[in-house]
Amino acid sequence: MQALRSHLIPQWSSDVRLEGKTAIVTGANVGIGKETAKDLAGRGARVILACRDMARGEQAARDIMREVKGAKVVARHLDLADTKSICLFAENIYNNEKTLHFLINNAGVAMCPFATTVDGYEMQFGVNHLGHFFLTFLLLDLLKHSAPSRVINVSSLAHNMGKIQFDDLSGDRAYHPARAYAQSKLANVLFTSELAKRTEALGVMAYSVDPGVVSTEITRHLGRPLVAITKTISFLMKTPAEGAYTSIYCTVTPESQLLTGGYYKDCACAESSRAGQDDGTALKLWAVSCHMLGIRWR
Repeated sequence: MQALRSHLIPQWSSDVRLEGKTAIVTGANVGIGKETAKDLAGRGARVILACRDMARGEQAARDIMREVKGAKVVARHLDLADTKSICLFAENIYNNEKTLHFLINNAGVAMCPFATTVDGYEMQFGVNHLGHFFLTFLLLDLLKHSAPSRVINVSSLAHNMGKIQFDDLSGDRAYHPARAYAQSKLANVLFTSELAKRTEALGVMAYSVDPGVVSTEITRHLGRPLVAITKTISFLMKTPAEGAYTSIYCTVTPESQLLTGGYYKDCACAESSRAGQDDGTALKLWAVSCHMLGIRWR
């Protein structure tokens, strides 16, 4: 059994150090985000845990400082379902940080019942895509100032089943939790490819990441049959630490060995779905996202 698991889940390691670097990891109070933050802190980076639940965020910071000697971590409040919270978070970063080298857009919700964000967007599209799109927009000046820098968007294998429903982004007509999740993860891939085109000359690289099938709290909205299945195959699922490998890989690997705008899985460049490579859809999504948020981003 262990041999099968080792074959399916490749191991990876790197001794790259990150002293003098600053990283933001969204959703860093648990799961992949927490493991990503812990790893970067262990490499000497200053890490900001951007969390909706501050009690859990501060506990995660204490956990990391206990487990990693000399860790420089701090929790900051960020609710990606509320554009006012995103603005306040960005303002706090500009007021307290001189540099930002890595923005790891890791937070997400998965297959939840229909709900809307504070601003009225369908929850999964609003948090997983629009929230991170807006956060990146607000922090881009600091990323440019700190160049070379990187934006890493955590997508999912589920993006393969996604389609951007431009005529029903609100989900009002025919909401389905899995379809909405796949759409939001496809949006992560498309956002990454378009962002890379616009920021490469500025020294800001962008990568999208598929962490694999990971045992985390993000599966909490699955129905009972799916929960039973995931428990049955749990030994084949990645741990949160293993799920963080590719995010970390895209953070520490020399820029010359990576493709900006690329899609990565299992610590290697991979091919995204055909929809994920559609430049026309990526450009349209960019324009629609700007319109929905009321921003101008050229």
